[in-house]
Amino acid sequence: MLVLAVDTSSASGSLAVLRDDQLLGVICTTGEENYSSRMFRQLDILLGELRLELPAFDVYAVAAGPGSFTGLRVGLAAVKGWAEVHSKPIAAVSALEAVAVQSSAPGRWVAPVLDARRGQIFGALYERGAQGLRRHQEERVEKLSEFLAWLAVVFKDSADGGPAFISPSPALLYFELEKTGFANNPVGQASPVLAPLIGQLGLGRAQRGETVDAVHLDANYVRRTDAELNFKTSEA
Repeated sequence: MLVLAVDTSSASGSLAVLRDDQLLGVICTTGEENYSSRMFRQLDILLGELRLELPAFDVYAVAAGPGSFTGLRVGLAAVKGWAEVHSKPIAAVSALEAVAVQSSAPGRWVAPVLDARRGQIFGALYERGAQGLRRHQEERVEKLSEFLAWLAVVFKDSADGGPAFISPSPALLYFELEKTGFANNPVGQASPVLAPLIGQLGLGRAQRGETVDAVHLDANYVRRTDAELNFKTSEA
């Protein structure tokens, strides 16, 4: 199965091509320009190097959030268009799951964390199982201290000792973790280049028949847009 994976959830967005479990190519750059603006140039480069065209893919895998509003909108709109034109399925993948799956720490629980800017983080809690990772409750956007306080409640009466943490920016975690009961829990470094992981997770979804079409692909922003927040403030 040939998979095109798209991640525009952050400034360090990326594209990857996989054939089954084999990574054929990946492209990622960082710079002042928003990744969503240079994605199509990089797509031409990647497909040209691999001598592939968009109709050749069996499934498009895409980061559906959380992340940058503009980036996610561009990436999802592109994938919707390709899927509609070429009649191909879409596998929507959480950027937080693509971080969580990178954890090699032992234990049952993994807590991925992404920098959400504005003094907040995107966070989630995943449980390892025979079928892979299963998310516990909804993804969250809040201050790191609030996320850790929520985890403390979740694990209050648990013998598991809490989760292993993993993030592309682990330095964000250390200071706050020292104030909690999770000070000795593992903290892992994740790659910010998520497209290969999104491709692998998307492949698994496609093999299980867990795909959507262009009409039913939705973003999971987690955080409300500025327009929604401003509207709520004006209503108050």
